[in-house]
Amino acid sequence: MFLKTNFIDRIKLPFRKDKELYAAFFDILGFYPRKIQYYKLALQHKSSVSSRRSDEPQHNERLEFLGDAIIEATVSDILYHRFKKQREGFLTNTRSKIVQRDTLGKLARDMGLEQLIHSNYQSSTHNSYMGGNAFEALVGAIYLDRGYDACMYFMRNRILGLQLNVDTVATKEVNFKSKLIEWAQKNHVKLEFRLMEEKREGRATPVFVTRIVLEGLDGETGSGYSKKESHQAAAKSTLRLLRSDRQFVNSIFEAKSRRTAQEEMPVAEVSTD
Repeated sequence: MFLKTNFIDRIKLPFRKDKELYAAFFDILGFYPRKIQYYKLALQHKSSVSSRRSDEPQHNERLEFLGDAIIEATVSDILYHRFKKQREGFLTNTRSKIVQRDTLGKLARDMGLEQLIHSNYQSSTHNSYMGGNAFEALVGAIYLDRGYDACMYFMRNRILGLQLNVDTVATKEVNFKSKLIEWAQKNHVKLEFRLMEEKREGRATPVFVTRIVLEGLDGETGSGYSKKESHQAAAKSTLRLLRSDRQFVNSIFEAKSRRTAQEEMPVAEVSTD
């Protein structure tokens, strides 16, 4: 049914406007859009939109919200059926490697999606998540345009079929601590791994609890049977928080601004009299 509809859309394409954009999306999706306005909106970063008031947002953040949920659902479905003997922890860990923003950003670059984004930022370092955000918004556009089955087709056949090797991803270890440190360094944010607790469960190996602190603000905690494990767990949860909670991110940068302003204040001379 889906492929038949795809064939009909392909016949109609020469009579449509935006032929180059339709062709670009066909290369990315494996099928043609029906309502191109959804896909155009998915490419619209908020930096390129004027501040004029409008009844509906003219950028891709709402589509990003929708696509994020659909990606999680489709990837969960694919992994559940592919790894039938694996436990919940393995499935959750593998899914997190696929849906993390770095992976989605790389997919956006490799597939040519990043080149289609409309943004006023001149450097990708200004917003390292832009490509991943657009990828999520693209999936949201697919859902509104063609429904869940088309999203599943895209994720199974175009992403996990062509762009990513699921078995390789499943066995790959992700260093969440390094990723958090990299984010903090890139944004000049003060980062601390604070050991909160070292406890023993009966006579067992001690359990370490670490909290991430960013510019004096509490991030997430993580526990493990070594400090390294607790660092990884806390970093992983905090990266997820940075991705999902814009208010928390804004608070970090506000705290950073206050700190840097204090550091730049002139020091009053001390009298020796």
